Amino acid sequence: MQTASILIEIGRYYLMAGGVVAVLFLAIGIDRVEPSSRGSYVFRPLLVPGICLIWPLVLYRWIRLEKHGEDAR
Repeated sequence: MQTASILIEIGRYYLMAGGVVAVLFLAIGIDRVEPSSRGSYVFRPLLVPGICLIWPLVLYRWIRLEKHGEDAR
């Protein structure tokens, strides 16, 4: 029983970190990473669940594209 509660706590913190990454990425990063998304705000809330699940990959790609620009694609 205690193992299950520990796993649930880990999942909760993982999703909370994903929520923070989603807010930052959708507010700041998506315009820098994908120039064609500038000015399009309606589809951004649709990305939140996906970013919450794969936030380490989103963060990795965002940092990589910020450092290396178009060469990192």
